[in-house]
Amino acid sequence: MTSRGTQFYNKNMALFLLTEEPLFPPPEFAEEDGLLAIGGDLSLERLLKAYEMGIFPWYSEGSPILWWSPDPRPVLLPHELKLSRSLRQVIKKGIFRLTMDSSFEEVITSCRQVHTEKSGGTWLTDEMVEAYINLHHEGYAHSVETWVEDRLVGGLYGVSLGAAFFGESMFTRVSNASKVAFVGLVFQLKRWNFHFIDCQVKTEHMLRFGAKEVKRAQFLRMLRKALRAPTRRGRWSLDTDLCSLSIFRTPEPLNR
Repeated sequence: MTSRGTQFYNKNMALFLLTEEPLFPPPEFAEEDGLLAIGGDLSLERLLKAYEMGIFPWYSEGSPILWWSPDPRPVLLPHELKLSRSLRQVIKKGIFRLTMDSSFEEVITSCRQVHTEKSGGTWLTDEMVEAYINLHHEGYAHSVETWVEDRLVGGLYGVSLGAAFFGESMFTRVSNASKVAFVGLVFQLKRWNFHFIDCQVKTEHMLRFGAKEVKRAQFLRMLRKALRAPTRRGRWSLDTDLCSLSIFRTPEPLNR
């Protein structure tokens, strides 16, 4: 057994079985589908090391922890955000109000509930939820909440290191609520000079927002550059005009 872990063989696949040390094999060793390693834990130290290397956990209840580094990788550059005319009109109606880091635990548990309701299962196991709540308490994981009056109707959460934001999950209980949360996040990250949002897995939803796929090697170069910036650790808050979404009631909001 090496310091990076041993290989785990399953039929025609060769995976790395992680040891107790919070170490990972190079992401370039991942399988064609992006699966890199199995096992380990969701400790703070291991999770931070994973994100620094462009690796993230994704597995189902009853499965060992699986670690992934897809190739290609979908990313969104904040200045390349695309907004449909219909979404702009929804935002301009002033129905929604946004907050940041005000209800992280409610957001992540709502993500689990909504995904379970839709598909009968979710990767957000009790262990995952606890681990990301811990990341939030340590100032590395953040949420954006969408409200109608005093009711939480949508939101998202992710992890931030340096000038990179790693999107994890979102939920909506009212049409467009999670989209509005995402727009608020992108605008705020643009003001903070974040380099990119890691979308992890390609979806048509993110592609419509302007996400694009890049090869793993390019993603890792982008990540190394982003990690040179200091991490904005601690509780986040949105700028006032983004909380009320008033920016969208002025001409040409994307050019602010």
